[in-house]
Amino acid sequence: MTPLGRPGATRHGRDRRARVLAPPPGAPRIEGARPTAAVVGGGIAGLAAATALAERGVSVTLYEREPFLGGRVGGWPVALADGTPATMSRGFHAFFRQYYNLRGLLRRTDPGLERLTGLADYPLHHADGPRDSFRHVPRTPPWSALGFVALSPSFRPADLRRMNPVAALPLLDVRVPEVYEHFDGVSAHDFLDAVRFPPSARHLAFEVFSRSFFADPRQLSAAEMILMFHIYFLGSAEGLLFDVPDAPFPAALWEPLADYLRGHGAGIRTGTAVEHVAPTADGGFEVATAEAERRHDTVVLALDAAGLRSLVARSGRLGDEAWRERVARLRNAPPFLVTRLWLDRPVAPDRPAFLGTSGYDGLDNISVLDRYEDEAARWAARTGGSVVELHAYARHPGDAPETEQKRLTDQLHRVYPETARATVVDARHLWRSDCPLFPVGGYEDRPTVRTPDPGLVVAGDLVRTGLPVALMERAATTGFLAANALLERWGVRGQTLWTVPERGRGPVLRGLAGLGRRRSG
Repeated sequence: MTPLGRPGATRHGRDRRARVLAPPPGAPRIEGARPTAAVVGGGIAGLAAATALAERGVSVTLYEREPFLGGRVGGWPVALADGTPATMSRGFHAFFRQYYNLRGLLRRTDPGLERLTGLADYPLHHADGPRDSFRHVPRTPPWSALGFVALSPSFRPADLRRMNPVAALPLLDVRVPEVYEHFDGVSAHDFLDAVRFPPSARHLAFEVFSRSFFADPRQLSAAEMILMFHIYFLGSAEGLLFDVPDAPFPAALWEPLADYLRGHGAGIRTGTAVEHVAPTADGGFEVATAEAERRHDTVVLALDAAGLRSLVARSGRLGDEAWRERVARLRNAPPFLVTRLWLDRPVAPDRPAFLGTSGYDGLDNISVLDRYEDEAARWAARTGGSVVELHAYARHPGDAPETEQKRLTDQLHRVYPETARATVVDARHLWRSDCPLFPVGGYEDRPTVRTPDPGLVVAGDLVRTGLPVALMERAATTGFLAANALLERWGVRGQTLWTVPERGRGPVLRGLAGLGRRRSG
């Protein structure tokens, strides 16, 4: 079966309304001398760009500062206190079925996506008692949203009567980029206030999206949250259930892709930070590392917000002044904490593999890794224990990590009381602040794939595309778009892309949304 996105690709999804984005026509591969491309950053965006370029005959060199690939979905080896080798990472990631381009990238080495496993449910639990589930929610809009409301204990009749339906109408017909024109100047918190969502439903059905961006709803652009609602609830028929890798990220995802890239002649230089990039007189770029300077015809900057800001600040001749100023204004989301615990006894057998939580003093979700990851399952089977991971998003920069770590463990004991009796065999904690913030009014400042220099492109989840994509899928999509922009210069056909529909589904819903726009105007 042809991997998704190549010419003649088979659709890998159930939504017949998924949108196809064909690249400009061109030759299938580079003919003659191979142009060179430096891809700076080995996360999802950089790997997507490197893959599309290398497949079409470009001589690619990928530079990654860390000793591993995958970026924020990477992993690295550790030794546990009991001597067991293990893989640590930044934690749980959900591979939703709407992530067409990311899944297309993974199909290069796993055509049937057999290294992903579906979770049976995505339960959400509030400390006050309500618990929601997506297992029985229909996948096709509008029945997905209606089914969620009908099945959810968070939506009581009295609460529904207090809602402002006119304020909620824009959710029925989300369009990109128009959603940013209308709602980028409003915070997610204020939008939900205007709709008057019941508090428990607000936490579970909407603020989960804010937490996906590692941001407090008061800081997050309402446009991003509304776009997420479109991608998962009313814009796509793929549903809200998702897949997870059945092995640690390196083994399941990135080591096979690295081998694939090398098979296409790409050079992969992990543990190699790029110090600066400078245009050359002949139209190329000098890419400098601590070891050497090397000329490339083109460059893809596939970095996180902090990395892009820093590299552009050190590379004074890149772009023009306006572009450089926009990059300098990019902001990071607040810190987040990941705590992973190896316990000497199992959690209760009815605990889900993943649980979203709200109202637990900063605890945002709990994962039981041995329910789906083979490495953790082997450790649990051998020791009789369990591997549990806790996430806390949007923490205050001044918080003491040690205090937050204890707080998370205390909240785990509230949610899963049996863990209070367990001994911690080992614990690992990650405190990071390197995710992009999408602040109120910040959309226009975000870089696009193309820059003032046609040989320099940008990719990553911070990039604005005008497409209905977000998070890991935005990273993969912009990586392919960056490659396409370079391939177009050489007359080569790039990567075919897919997205969820670009606007609301069905004339009735769009008509209602239009009524709301006319009233608000």
